[in-house]
Amino acid sequence: MNAAPTPSTEFSEPDYAARMTRAAREAIEAGLAGLLITPGPDLVWLCGYRPAAATERLTLLVLSPGAEPRLLVPALERPAAEAAPAAGAVRVSDWSDGQDPYAAATGLLLPNGRYGVSDTTWALHLLGLQEALPLTAYRPLTVVLPLLRAVKDEHEVARLAVAGAAADAAYEEILSVRFTGRREIDVATDLARLLREHGHSQVDFTVVASGPHSADPHHGAGDRVIEHGDTVVLAFGGLRDGYASETARTVHVGEPTEEERTVHDLVRTAQQAAFEAVAPGVSCQDVAQRARTVVADAGYGTYFTHRTGHGVGIATHEPPYLVEGEETALVPGMCFAVEPGVYLPGRFGVRIEDVVTCTADGVRRLSATDQAMAIVE
Repeated sequence: MNAAPTPSTEFSEPDYAARMTRAAREAIEAGLAGLLITPGPDLVWLCGYRPAAATERLTLLVLSPGAEPRLLVPALERPAAEAAPAAGAVRVSDWSDGQDPYAAATGLLLPNGRYGVSDTTWALHLLGLQEALPLTAYRPLTVVLPLLRAVKDEHEVARLAVAGAAADAAYEEILSVRFTGRREIDVATDLARLLREHGHSQVDFTVVASGPHSADPHHGAGDRVIEHGDTVVLAFGGLRDGYASETARTVHVGEPTEEERTVHDLVRTAQQAAFEAVAPGVSCQDVAQRARTVVADAGYGTYFTHRTGHGVGIATHEPPYLVEGEETALVPGMCFAVEPGVYLPGRFGVRIEDVVTCTADGVRRLSATDQAMAIVE
């Protein structure tokens, strides 16, 4: 078993400093006084700091135009913050248990400023800031700067490709695992193990939806025993070297019926149509519509019940979203999942998903396994 290679390029302090500078500049363009970043994907992407856990103790990165980035942390976590990759480009300060962290934050904010706030901010912390500075206003970061992390540089795309290769390897191996007579959760456990064996540090989800469960787009994995004749949707992903994998394939236990093959081929055609639509300047909704048109023209439009896709980066779900009404134009470096599906209630469903990246001359896949309906035992 050969694990996917590890990316050779590590992100350094200048990389993070450039990201923080760009974020502060984009805050100005959005009419904001700055950005307030709490633990989560935004904090990791901007300064490389990942606290052991998001807690009731306030951790806050403040990015203000023309000012040095400031990172406020609990005193007991200061050593970890000062060891973060971007520590040299950020001024770290702390507050101690027993002190009011929001009072400590007031000196970093304008008393009447309008700020973009990372979506993962706890209500406890946002309300605390509002009480300390009642004239401030706050907007979700994905509303005011939805594409902050959307355009990846070549090193980020390389990491996504490595994560995709690792997920591909896990899929190839899961096909040799026995499905019949085992519970969905047992196969899901095998899939999670394979992702970790191929270098994933974090497994976000392992969907194993069999038989009628495959018609539920949000089914995870349960105690249902997989039977001969079942359609099984496998959807899985997580983080490898800090960047996400996400893929879905639909397999069958034994030979499928003619209708099951027809629906699978339809979803495969829809996925390919959306893939071929990706190019610089094409809108997200146009890519989504390509897949939906294929499914609708075949008479199954009612059963395509979720969005066509979403951005992928240091999180498995992030902007941009491939949905009707999203007019954002694609640019090289955007990476996103394309995942059309057809779900026939109470019977079976099919989903096929790959992560792709928009390139200067079109598009390329970051997942490479065969999309044909694999037959498993």
